Amino acid sequence: MLYYTYILKSLSDNGYYYGHTSDIENRLKMHNNKKVRSTKSRIPLVLHYFETFDTKSEAYRQEIFFKSAEGKIYLRLKKII
Repeated sequence: MLYYTYILKSLSDNGYYYGHTSDIENRLKMHNNKKVRSTKSRIPLVLHYFETFDTKSEAYRQEIFFKSAEGKIYLRLKKII
């Protein structure tokens, strides 16, 4: 099983949401169907970027990194966000 760290972009406010999951398609549907409290006011959301990992803990660590100040600098330098 693969795990994903993903970045969603809100088309309503142009902001980003960072998360991890094992089923990226279903998770995007949940976000856009207002099933996720933190993004329900920000729909529609599109998948902006993702990375794959072999373990859930690796995917979670990458999500935490993306949310950090250092991670945001990294994402900007790589022109991901």
